[in-house]
Formats: sequence, C-alpha cells, structure tokens
Amino acid sequence: MRDAGQQGKSEYWKKVIVMLCLGWTVIWIYRTILNPILPEIERDLNVTSDASMGLIFSVFFFAYTMMQIPSGLLADRFGRKSIIIPGFILFTAGALLVGFSTSLMFILVASFVTGLGQGTYYGPAYSLSSETIPKEKRGISTAIINSGSAIGMAIGLIGSSFLVKDAGWNWRVLLFITAGLAFSLMLVFAKNIRKTAAPSKTAVEDTEEGAKDNSTWRRLLADPKMIASYVLYFATCYGYYMIVTWLPSYLQNERGFQGSAIGFAAALVAFSAIPGALLFSRLSDKFMHKKITFIIILELLAATMLYLTVSVNTNTLLIVCLVLYGFLGKLAVEPVLISYVADIAPKQGVGATFGFFNFFGMISSVVAPFVTGLISDATGSKVLGFYLATIIIVIGAAVMLLTNMKKKPQLS
Repeated sequence: MRDAGQQGKSEYWKKVIVMLCLGWTVIWIYRTILNPILPEIERDLNVTSDASMGLIFSVFFFAYTMMQIPSGLLADRFGRKSIIIPGFILFTAGALLVGFSTSLMFILVASFVTGLGQGTYYGPAYSLSSETIPKEKRGISTAIINSGSAIGMAIGLIGSSFLVKDAGWNWRVLLFITAGLAFSLMLVFAKNIRKTAAPSKTAVEDTEEGAKDNSTWRRLLADPKMIASYVLYFATCYGYYMIVTWLPSYLQNERGFQGSAIGFAAALVAFSAIPGALLFSRLSDKFMHKKITFIIILELLAATMLYLTVSVNTNTLLIVCLVLYGFLGKLAVEPVLISYVADIAPKQGVGATFGFFNFFGMISSVVAPFVTGLISDATGSKVLGFYLATIIIVIGAAVMLLTNMKKKPQLS
C-alpha cells in the first residue's frame, strides 16, 4: 500500500507538469493569435485607428493584472482547483465572445472577460506546482511548464499568419478553435487536479491562523528579498512585453523585414527560449545554492542582447541577438526565479505570494507597450524604447544582487 501511494504521488506531480504546460500553451495561443491579423480585424470591424486596436491588448492585460492578487488569495483559501476551473470557463466564454464581436466596444468587453479568466491561472498554477513537485526537481519542472508559453506563442504567431493571410481563413474561426481548446483543458483540469478540503477550525485555530495571515502579509510586503524579486520580475517582464508588442513593428518599419519573415523572426525568441529554460533550470536544480548567481548572470546577458538587437548594423546579427535574447531572457530565467520565490515564500501563503509576484510583473505588460509607443511617437523610432528596457533590467538585477548580498534574517 505504501509503495502504491508513493507511486501515485510520483505520477501525480508529473501529471501536474503536463497539465500546467498545456495551460500556458492555450493561454499564449490566445495572447498572440490576434497580433499578426490586426489589419483583418480592423477592416472587419470598420475600425480606422491603430490606437483603438491597441486598446484590445491594454484592456486584456489590465483585467489579467487585476486578477493576480485576488486569485492567489482565493486559491490559498478555497484551493487551486476551485479557482483554475472557473477561470478557464471564463476564458472559454471570453474567446467565444471575441469571435462573435461585431464592433470595437464588443471586442473590448470580450477581451476584458478573457483577461479576467486567464488572470486566475498564474498564482494557483505555480502554488500547485510548488506544493506537488519535489524541491530538487522544481527548476527543471517549472521550465517544462513554462515552455508551454513559448510553444503557444509560436503557434499563435505563425499559425494565425498562415491560416488567415495565406490559407484565407476567417479570423473568427481561430477564436472558436481557441475557445474549444480552453474548454477541453478545463475538463482535463476538472478530472485530474486533486482537490484538498480545508479542515474545520476551532476558535483557537482561527486565532492562530489570523496570526499566520499577519505574518504572511509582512513577508509579502516587507521582506526585502520578496520585494527585490518583485522589482526584478517587473524589469524582466518589461523587456519581454516590449519585445512581444513592438518587435514586429520595429522589424518592418525600421529594419526592412517583410511578410512572413516578420512573424518568423519574432517567433525565434520563443523557439530559442525552450532549450535555454531547460538548460539553466537544470543547472539551478543541480547547484541549488547558486540560484541568485544564475538569475543575475542571465538578466545581465539578456539586457546585453536586448541592447545589441537595435545596435547591430546587419539583420543577420540582429537575428543572432534575438535568438540569444530568447535563450537567455525572460522565459529562460523565469523558472529559476520562480523556484527561488517558492523557496522563500511563506508556506501558508504560496498562492498569495505568486499572485503578488506576477502582479508586479504584469504591471509591465500595461506600462511597457504604452511607454515605448510614446517614445516612438516622440522620436520616430523605437530604439530608445529598447535602450530604456535594457536600463530597467540592469537596475532590477542590481536591486536583486544588493538585497541578497545582505545577510539579514527573514521576517517570520
């Protein structure tokens, strides 16, 4: 019986890895499927302003960011399964509404609904992985889970370009397919994620839990190491979402890329991220006491590649820098950083920890596209936007390094 129980536990954490990886794949298919086909959507909905079309993404990420802290807190209180499944139902409904949209206002409301649904995933997913995956396997496992983001991004960028622009599909069909994938995955979650019931509490236990809650909030909001991780993740995501939003435009308008070459070049960041994430997370698992060293080195190298992307003179070198940025950047360092945060998170508030962590990261998804757009309008180029992202990453790495050089006891 004991051997069977141990085997079941082993099989479960492996199943969790596959499920969460598929979750990120479907989420990122939706996030990137609209980018290459905005002109078709614009014509279909009779929208004449690019700024108005940009609101589709701003509204989505605003709703997504809003949900980070509440979803983490709710996951700690009611269980991960109880939050992820309703979130994917909302995601399914939102994607369907986007597909049926007949006006800009309709698609903005639908995008907001979809953002709310996807916003329930991050905190519950990573708290689930943190509590089920063995600590010595956490880095490589998180890298496998995160590879779903890269796979989904590549499918979204290349698939929508080919199916709509080359094969002549109606763009709405892609949203219906994505909704079907989200609903199917919700059924997988419902069947396979184990639900743990919260135990009943006595008055004494309630008092003790209140004290633990206060301690958790202190850790989340006052522990220098937690705050440094928030700062660094904001910086990391700033560069990444600036790239995701503006790289295709930069390649076309300032470097002369045309047609399918734009989508392929942008997708190289996603493709090269997968081996980078697997390699560095495996190394961080092997040398667990060196996680901070891995994080700082990767951040500085990624900042260098981001700077060189717009500084090199030839498009061949630009492609090399993009590949190296993907290999060394957000998707490569994120598993190591998530593993580090899981190590220092208060055990009774893991979901809340990842909710806060991703909240600060996702603020950059709202800020970076807008700020880079302002810079482009003011200067006629996005180059300074890339330089600003480089500086922000270096500052984030410096904060992380300085905080972890100080041997201060953590708050209890």
